[in-house]
Amino acid sequence: MAKSLIIAQIFLFSCGFFLHAVNAQKTNNPNIIYILADDLGFGEIGAYGQQKIKTPNLDRLAADGMRFTRHYSSAPVCAPSRFMLLTGNHAGHAYIRGNYELGGFEDRNEGGQMPIYEGVPTIAEVLKERGYKTAMIGKWGLGMPHNTGSPLLHGFDQYYGYLDQKQAHNLYPTHLWNNDRRDTLRNHSIMVHTNLDSIKNRPYEYYIGQEFAPQKLTEKALDFLEENKNNPFFLYFPTPLPHLSLQVPEEWVSMYKGKFEETPYDGGKGYAPCKYPLSTYAGMISYLDHQIGQILDKIDELGLSKNTIIMFSSDNGTTFLPFVRPDFFGSTAGLRGYKMELYEGGIRVPFIAKWPGKIVPGSVSDHLSAQYDIYNTIADITGETKENDGISMLPVFISDQKNHPNHEYLYFEYPENGGQIAVISGEWKGIKKNLIQNPDAPWELYLLTADPQESSNLADQLPQMLQKMDEIVKKSHRCAHIKEWEILDKKDRK
Repeated sequence: MAKSLIIAQIFLFSCGFFLHAVNAQKTNNPNIIYILADDLGFGEIGAYGQQKIKTPNLDRLAADGMRFTRHYSSAPVCAPSRFMLLTGNHAGHAYIRGNYELGGFEDRNEGGQMPIYEGVPTIAEVLKERGYKTAMIGKWGLGMPHNTGSPLLHGFDQYYGYLDQKQAHNLYPTHLWNNDRRDTLRNHSIMVHTNLDSIKNRPYEYYIGQEFAPQKLTEKALDFLEENKNNPFFLYFPTPLPHLSLQVPEEWVSMYKGKFEETPYDGGKGYAPCKYPLSTYAGMISYLDHQIGQILDKIDELGLSKNTIIMFSSDNGTTFLPFVRPDFFGSTAGLRGYKMELYEGGIRVPFIAKWPGKIVPGSVSDHLSAQYDIYNTIADITGETKENDGISMLPVFISDQKNHPNHEYLYFEYPENGGQIAVISGEWKGIKKNLIQNPDAPWELYLLTADPQESSNLADQLPQMLQKMDEIVKKSHRCAHIKEWEILDKKDRK
């Protein structure tokens, strides 16, 4: 009897010790901050070679962490890129594959984009299940409160910011959204897609309000960090900067006035007119950098730096609109193409990760990766990975060469702007364009290691490589759920 009692006590003690260890592990899970810029080009911050625009905080983040040189957004535009980031799907399997706009630009017609469906697994849900407090603060672009797209239905305990991407064209909006309710701001109603001639009195001043949305977003983010300093948290911070319109407080424009030769922009190509377009664009990126600096400083102030992972990237490449002169700023770092294209300039994006004690400061990686890897990277850091298209980058972060993962290929599919697909396999990249008009469009083939500018098409010389690309497309593509997004299956396009 006594022996049985002793065995039972040992068993109970062992169970208690095991549960304590599990709870301790959960308690010690690192805080995670993922910052997503909007339309920031590969070459628009100092750590990636930018010379004209100052980004000291992002440069500091790179100096303290790892800078990736072959990281890709999942898509070349906003909504699908964000969906794939949160779900770990590439574009051949994703539910959201384009910017399917609903409603209009006016407040009364705010309709958002095609919403993500109820029950879709997101990384926020995984982290919530693992004891994290979760917040989305910034630009969402995946639905509204009146449909299945509210962030509250997809793993976020709270959110604040823009829901409709069209509203985010204006950085002085009349309102933002706070947990499914409108938060009214002290700004007059601004129609940013109007030219200068339509505004009679003080025309440039019409496009500036009293409350700058990015500042409101940063304030909410800092509040969230303060409120959750004693428990593990996940902050998803998709800032709307530097997506146009050209709007930023005057002090940030003044930083660059007189440094560039520039002429006023009259609004003729869309988005708000601006008296100093180059200075304003540079100021918007510097303000973005300021936002990152405030978050970094807050983490230091709270004493959380050693147990916080901070990741930074962009949802796609830089804008193609000429009035911000991406050629002048070297926005693509010499890469071909812009936003809405599957050339490198449209999808290769900066990616920086900082994790004190795990990631070697000042390190650089040419590991081939995509944003749809972030889901399994975070899942792996906090527990187990999930079955999707991404792989964990954790071994890359901690320089674990033995378990270093490698993609056989990256797959891209974009049904808008004529219809495009792309495959990156090792050092090779294939791309097809204009598939809607020409389903039999030919492959272009580039050797990225020797030709990152994609200037020398080798398709005619390597038919065996094109056959490999065809095989990858065949096994990667799943029919889209709406006709407008089906660009490969001829039957579904009729």
